[in-house]
Amino acid sequence: MLDILKLKFADVMLDKNFSEVLTGSFWALAARVSATFASLLISVFVSRFYGATMLGTLAIINASFTILSIFTLFGINTSIIRLIPEYLTKFSASSAFKLFRTTQTIVIFASICMSIFIAMFSKYIAIQIYHKPNLSHFFMFAAWFIAFRSLMDLYSQAIRGLGLIRAFAVMQFLPSFSMLLILTGLTLSYHDNANPVYAQISAWIFTAIVGYILISVSFKKKRHIDDVIVPISYKKILAISSPMMMTTSIHFIISQTGIILLGIFRTEADVGFYSIAVKLSTLTVFALYAINSMAATKFSELYANGRIDELFLLAQKSSKLIFFVTVPIIFILIIFGKPLISIAFGNEFTKAYFVLVVLIIGQFVSSTSGSTGYFMNMTGNQIVFRNIMITTGILNILFNLFFIKLFGIFGAALSSTLSLALWNIWVLLFLKKRYGKTLCYLPFIK
Repeated sequence: MLDILKLKFADVMLDKNFSEVLTGSFWALAARVSATFASLLISVFVSRFYGATMLGTLAIINASFTILSIFTLFGINTSIIRLIPEYLTKFSASSAFKLFRTTQTIVIFASICMSIFIAMFSKYIAIQIYHKPNLSHFFMFAAWFIAFRSLMDLYSQAIRGLGLIRAFAVMQFLPSFSMLLILTGLTLSYHDNANPVYAQISAWIFTAIVGYILISVSFKKKRHIDDVIVPISYKKILAISSPMMMTTSIHFIISQTGIILLGIFRTEADVGFYSIAVKLSTLTVFALYAINSMAATKFSELYANGRIDELFLLAQKSSKLIFFVTVPIIFILIIFGKPLISIAFGNEFTKAYFVLVVLIIGQFVSSTSGSTGYFMNMTGNQIVFRNIMITTGILNILFNLFFIKLFGIFGAALSSTLSLALWNIWVLLFLKKRYGKTLCYLPFIK
């Protein structure tokens, strides 16, 4: 048996493309696991010291500003993964740095405009949209820090585009870890009910600053005085990024609509219960996130060189690995999920267990489907993927409006699962029709 495993491992490592993805994925996986556990510790901390209502308020703020940052990033945080390696290869490090500075200018300008808009209408958003006047102060305060939230994402993906695997892992872990430390310090020194929101904003600022330092140091090492600088226009960046912005925005809308609409139609406590289920369900997609982090640039490289067979072989091997890592976690959460929630968060949170089970089904479909989204974006199919995501996003909103009114937090989970399954299966069918191949892996099913 040991000899068979050794042969299997040797065969895997002989595949240069997959071995590179696998090596990088270990770092990304470690970062994702650490970040998720830090995030869960934050939820435990907030639920124990600040209550379910504050946990729900924090979830609403995070969901709202995650969606707002999509419109300040314009999809640049996705396109930069492709553009930085391209400019480094075709032109020079100085050209890639010029590209980075141009994207940074766009994001900062858009963030300032968004900050002014949210600050002006914070009271309206809190009262007329969420029907919760107490949120007005939080929206007003957080509005002025949208730039840091957006730049944090931009810098993280720029680091990824530079191929700095360990630095990218740090950027994935840093927001949750720094927030946990800051929140602990605030709670011990000055127990204000708004401390979780202040800690979250402080973590955005700290992570953005660290990200900028890492990028600056990396480019300084790569750049040379005699580099030829090839500039890129704002128009070209936006033309490449806008289709990716649409798919990214719809993806986030699908993941956050449940929290947003629960915030509108239900209490902050219900939002808190649902957010716990969402965070626990993400434990099942560690492998998917980790492999996606490393596979995207490799997909782009193989597609650009016309190596389609190698591309699908890499994607299918990745899907197989994702499946075998994911399934044990799913069984553990289904069997031990309820006592785990009770012990960690308290008995009142056990109502989130059945919501968790429904969400896990959706995450299972996503995991077995493989790296569908990145595969489409990195292989020139971003417009088709955009159209799929727009349709699914609209259906997701309709699902939530219908099911939340009927079933509350269970309805939000059902909507999320249906939407996640729909767009993944749709992409798999498109790839099967176009290439005669698929990314999906399920044992005993070819």
